[in-house]
Order: sequence, then structure tokens, then C-alpha cells
Amino acid sequence: MSRSYLVVLGHREAIGWVLREQRMAFPSTPRAEVAALGEGDRLFLYATRGAWLNPTRDRGRVIGLARAQGAVRRFGDPIEIAQRIFVSGCDLEVDGLVPYPCGLELQPLVGQLDAFPKPEAWSIYLRRALLRLSDADADLLGARVRPLVTSREEALGSYPWARPGSLLRNVAG
Repeated sequence: MSRSYLVVLGHREAIGWVLREQRMAFPSTPRAEVAALGEGDRLFLYATRGAWLNPTRDRGRVIGLARAQGAVRRFGDPIEIAQRIFVSGCDLEVDGLVPYPCGLELQPLVGQLDAFPKPEAWSIYLRRALLRLSDADADLLGARVRPLVTSREEALGSYPWARPGSLLRNVAG
């Protein structure tokens, strides 16, 4: 049985890496939802309002759809993306992407989503890499974002940070 998650991406370089590499990376902080992520799980890629480095202009938006291609595994060597260290990850298949700078704004839907039991403090729930979604949440987000997406191949060029040469490097263990 597959699960659904909101993947919280907080920096444009990280978003570029995820979209280009079709992989997800996680820091060393143990999280139950990261350990539970498995093959076939549905992922809604969410760019925070600060991800594009202009939070007064930008809004937090669901920008893509993906599926996990396997369980989370530890990397042989940690990697650094946008000055953060990541020790594990999994492969993804990005099967829909909204061209930059568009996407489904999340904030107007918060009151309708089970994932945010206290809508007045909704942003606190986004301080993690993955946020588990109920089936109803996934259905609502899917119905709203699907009309906005195109193929990854078509939309990828609109994300300048998804081009080769991101801030990624292996970190000596």
C-alpha cells in the first residue's frame, strides 16, 4: 500500500538537484517518515516561500509530482547541497512538473488538509523534509496540481538551478 507525502524543499539549489537528478536526499536527523518512505509512495514536491531566496515576493507552492523508486538508503559518502550535509536518499521518478515560477499555492488550502491540524500554525509542520498526507489530502492536492503540470522534460529548462553545475559535492566521510 503506497503512502503520500509532501516533500519540503527549502532552497533553489536543492530543488534544482532533485529535479535534475531525480533523487531525494535527507539529513542525518532520524525521522519516522523518512524511514517509512518506500517504493511507489506518491510525492508532492513543495517549494517553500523562501526557496527562491525572496520570501517577500514568492509563495510556497507545490511544483511537481513524483514517486519514490525505492526505500531510503545511506549514501557511501555524505553529499553537500546548498551548504547542507545529506547522508541518505532515494531515487525518484518525477512524473509531472509545473514550469517555474508557477505552482499550486499551498496556503489557501491549509484549512482543508488533514496534515495541518492547527491551520493557524501551519508553517511549523513544514520544518521537516517529508510531511505525511492522508488519502484525502493527496486526492485534493493531486486534483488541484495535475492541471498545472507538464512533463519533467518540458518544464525542466524553466528552472535555472536544475542545469548542470549545482552546489553539490561529496563530503569526505
